[in-house]
Amino acid sequence: FITLVFILFAVTVSAQQNLTLPDASQHATVMQQVGLTEIKIDYHRPGVKGREIWGALVPYNQVWRAGANQNTTISFSKDVIIAGEEVPAGTYGLHMIPTEKDWTIILSRDYRAWGSFFYVEANDLMRFAVTPQSSEFQEWLMYSFDEVTPSSTIASLNWDRQKIPFKIEIDLHKQILE
Repeated sequence: FITLVFILFAVTVSAQQNLTLPDASQHATVMQQVGLTEIKIDYHRPGVKGREIWGALVPYNQVWRAGANQNTTISFSKDVIIAGEEVPAGTYGLHMIPTEKDWTIILSRDYRAWGSFFYVEANDLMRFAVTPQSSEFQEWLMYSFDEVTPSSTIASLNWDRQKIPFKIEIDLHKQILE
């Protein structure tokens, strides 16, 4: 009897160790090719769930991971241009500093940090300002690529009733010559 109880206990514990549950904020990726460049955003999607988001759940004037769970990342297969500056091909941590007016978007060389908890300003590749726009309600945070042309796109974070767009450009002529 004791052996049977032990075996049942061992089987139950073993089965529970293999139990995987979904994240409350589901993992997502979005990818867009612009000219010869692949652009990918990897993030987790929190929900509004009846909460006040801007200035509350996501505080103003503080670095935010631009998603949930791990670091939100943005990757470029070739060099791109953002806010008039050349950004080398690679993967970057995507952070934002929301305010009631303009927001700051940050590309960090440290894309492996866990969220913004370990964010270090010295690792910034660049910072640039954008103006958020009002939008239709979006329950789950979502990134999209809008206004795609052969040499540019608008990457946008959409959540709650805000849209945070920023333009990504490529030098298509240079890429073709290379």
